Amino acid sequence: MSLLASGALEQPLKWIALWLGVASTVCIVQGWQLAAMVIGLPFCLIWVYCGWLRTEPQLKMINVVFSALYVYGIARYWVLG
Repeated sequence: MSLLASGALEQPLKWIALWLGVASTVCIVQGWQLAAMVIGLPFCLIWVYCGWLRTEPQLKMINVVFSALYVYGIARYWVLG
């Protein structure tokens, strides 16, 4: 049984996701697009990975799409910058 499946990491991951979400929102408000994408990517990956979405697969797919868009945006920034 993995640590995540046992629930040992669930609460810490929820707190990490919360603070990543807050930080990403601050970056968006401040106009820091690259920082928002860099911080938003692990936020989405936590949601994709965690079991809280087992009952809501559409939310998992939304976060997969957002993760792909963040990777595209970060890559585009580095290629064009």
